[in-house]
Amino acid sequence: MYRTDTLERPWQDHADVGEASPDARFTDVVLNRRSVRRYLPEQPPLATINRLLEMAVTAPSAHNRQPWRFVVIRSYQEKARLAKAMGDKLERDRMADNDDPVDIKNDVARSFARITGAPTLILLCVTMAEMDSYRDADRSRHEFCMATQSVAMAGQNIMLAAQASGLSSCWMCAPMFCPTLVQTTLNLPEDWVPQGMLTVGYPANTGKPFVRKPIQDVVVYLDEAPHATSQ
Repeated sequence: MYRTDTLERPWQDHADVGEASPDARFTDVVLNRRSVRRYLPEQPPLATINRLLEMAVTAPSAHNRQPWRFVVIRSYQEKARLAKAMGDKLERDRMADNDDPVDIKNDVARSFARITGAPTLILLCVTMAEMDSYRDADRSRHEFCMATQSVAMAGQNIMLAAQASGLSSCWMCAPMFCPTLVQTTLNLPEDWVPQGMLTVGYPANTGKPFVRKPIQDVVVYLDEAPHATSQ
């Protein structure tokens, strides 16, 4: 395991020779990104949010169909309305699972606070309107997976762009558990299927250093030993 707060950054040895190289700046953005769940109340300028979305749509996509759709939510009333609807669904689901009522109450309250406490929400949806269609279930399923992968890559662009802009973000998967509810609550087009939601704002804390497995635990080299130098 390695922790990002202790990871060596070789370019820092050359900090006295001038501005960091573009490669170093990008690496810093990647390594310093955190999933932040608490934000300052200040709302990021809409121009900044639009810039994040411009970065989002530069992501690669299946067949270049760009199946992503985004919903920006900034008013407290809309955030609270969505949080209440999702919280009610969460409570019903957990009650059906016979979970502890106290745990359910705390979970619902935590979810409401996370959604309403973020200055800006960006809901990420997928549409299959321009994707290929097939008669068989297998290829249809793969096509949908390709589209959702495209949306995820756009979401990663938003998170990295937010970090580079002095903002923080956190990906919430909750809309995937109640896509129809989210569509109805927000009056979205029928083909806009929610996949995730990003909370975005100025961070109130630095977030937790994330722990990652070393690459030797997750990578297999088929052609070279890990220490080999490419020619």
